[in-house]
Amino acid sequence: EGSASGTEAEEETLPMGTVAARLFGAGASPGPTKGGGVVEGAVRGKAVLGAGCYWGTEKFFRKHKFAHGRIVDVRVGFAGGSRANPSYREVCSGTTGHVEVAEIEYEGDEAMFGEMLKFFFSFHDPTTLDRQGNDRGTQYASVVFVSDNSQRRVAEATIADLQRAMDEKGHRFASAQVVTAVRDAATFWPAHEAHQRYLEKNPTGYCNHRFYLSSWPGSDEPPPVAEPGS
Repeated sequence: EGSASGTEAEEETLPMGTVAARLFGAGASPGPTKGGGVVEGAVRGKAVLGAGCYWGTEKFFRKHKFAHGRIVDVRVGFAGGSRANPSYREVCSGTTGHVEVAEIEYEGDEAMFGEMLKFFFSFHDPTTLDRQGNDRGTQYASVVFVSDNSQRRVAEATIADLQRAMDEKGHRFASAQVVTAVRDAATFWPAHEAHQRYLEKNPTGYCNHRFYLSSWPGSDEPPPVAEPGS
């Protein structure tokens, strides 16, 4: 991954507990999410999300506790390209068409996928095409791979809500237009073992994800308006 500098390298600008409470209600809080009790009436599902550098995406989802379910497991890898089982070096060359993604297995009620997408949009910039901070290339695209029409409807509605809030209330993103792609599910190819749980193995490793939203469209508090130099 690229090197980091300036505000784009800030991993977090708000405590996770603050963001959780504002996005999903006062009862939500960050913490270990694997294991724990079974959600009553829950169903299992998978979300495959590209938000730039995949080990940052993995870290944020592993640390967050959700109100409508729980994260069962997270793997990082590649999706959407033309070559079977690509290597990290091949994907970084930009010739395979793959996106760095996190495959997130979850258990929860019918609102869980939407809650996960709100969190996804809170910690990366969905307005920069094929770029997150200093990381540039098609592998760093903002993308939601959907497995069925239900996930597609939720993804498209979530993007529309975010765009509407940006238009009406301002934002802290780099641009004014959400460019996140919603694509049909593609084969997920796991990355090599050294990149799984990378930031747990390397706590001071590079991560350019940070919180851009402290609340969500329709909540009591509007998303923060961009400040000079932010």
